[in-house]
Amino acid sequence: HEREHDREISELIAKHEEEMETLRAELNKEQQHLLDELRQQMTATHKAEIEQAQLQSQTLHSLELEALRLSLNNMHTSQLELTQSNLTKEKETALVELREMLNDKRAQEVAILQSRHQMEWEKNKQQCLKEKEDL
Repeated sequence: HEREHDREISELIAKHEEEMETLRAELNKEQQHLLDELRQQMTATHKAEIEQAQLQSQTLHSLELEALRLSLNNMHTSQLELTQSNLTKEKETALVELREMLNDKRAQEVAILQSRHQMEWEKNKQQCLKEKEDL
């Protein structure tokens, strides 16, 4: 029974780890998808702003155009860093919540298994006592 109990606990731990890996992969995939979308949006926005800047370049001084480009790049970089930071925080929060949920589930399953083990042990003990009395 102890081996059975240990095996069940090992299976639960393996299942828990597998679920954690699956969820990590899903979160990474979702984060990458969101980053790709943001990059595409930023590229489109950047392209549109560059085209507009090129139309205005006939009247603008070259230093003003360079300052605009640098400002735009800094804004995009800051926006990307902020978005990436927010996604990382959301991912970490989701992982913490998931870990807590899985730990709670595992604790419940372990308690159930321990209770079942205790009941079986008591049953075996009673059966043994009965057999002793019969003898």
